[in-house]
Amino acid sequence: MKLIIQIPAYNEEATLPQTLRDLPRSLPGVDQIEVLVVDDGSTDRTAEVAREAGADHVVRLKQNQGLAAAFSTGLETALRLGADIIVNTDADNQYRGEDIARLVRPIVDGQADIVVGDRGVAALEHFSPLKRWLQKWGSWVVGRAAGIPIPDATSGFRALSREAALRLTVLSDYTYTLETLIQAGARKMRVVYVPVRTNPQTRPSRLIRSIPSFLALSAVTIVRFYTMYRPLRVFTAVGGVLIAGGLALGLRFLYFYLQSRGSGHVQSLILAAILTIVGFQVCLIGLVADLIQMNRRMLEEILHRVRRDHLGSEDDPRRTA
Repeated sequence: MKLIIQIPAYNEEATLPQTLRDLPRSLPGVDQIEVLVVDDGSTDRTAEVAREAGADHVVRLKQNQGLAAAFSTGLETALRLGADIIVNTDADNQYRGEDIARLVRPIVDGQADIVVGDRGVAALEHFSPLKRWLQKWGSWVVGRAAGIPIPDATSGFRALSREAALRLTVLSDYTYTLETLIQAGARKMRVVYVPVRTNPQTRPSRLIRSIPSFLALSAVTIVRFYTMYRPLRVFTAVGGVLIAGGLALGLRFLYFYLQSRGSGHVQSLILAAILTIVGFQVCLIGLVADLIQMNRRMLEEILHRVRRDHLGSEDDPRRTA
């Protein structure tokens, strides 16, 4: 069994050597471990430092494309290199390399498709009280969207089986963490969380530049992908609220009409009609979106089969560990 540890990196020449030194080179149940660094268009010596520090593979993107693109490039490269398990970790040495054994074990034992490191965000000392609360609340929201318990939604320290990596498709330009969990929940993958430890912070987060921007981008990501994978639920909920409002106003008008005071409440009747009509239209849009979602699922299955045939599946005899 082959494990590839991928590390997306952008201008990390200072922290990358320590990150690579902490990575394990042997694990129980794993025959081969290789390290892949994805240089996301760095303007410093990140790629050269990665090679000097012992990375087995270095992929250089011509320009900075963001964390999600670097993560996706790493997955594709690791699959092409024949990985049975892929571990993603950060280049700033946030996570302890020795905890990779905890991530890999459930996949080696056949108990999980994706394993995510739970940092215990509610107790992290270098997080402000507001940030700890937002992380905890955001994880709950993503868990509701994904339909699975999620204690730490933004943790980038995670392991994926080959089959899970073949099925995931990262579309976001911002980050992969939330989107892939919502995808995993929608596709009924087995997601397991294991406790992991973190090292002292080496630099401020580049992904979270400010709390308002983080909240806005995260909210857009959650709503976008929840709507993408559960459109009927979203549109019928919105349509139902509009129809309920229309019916309430209609009953209000009927109450006054039966008391011979309806002439002064015609506006309620008009608004009730508008809300009811729009509500039904939103529900119809939900039906169309659900049909589109079914077509997208078929396209995703076709894409999965193409990638599996091109890159080799877990049981492909042509692929060597």
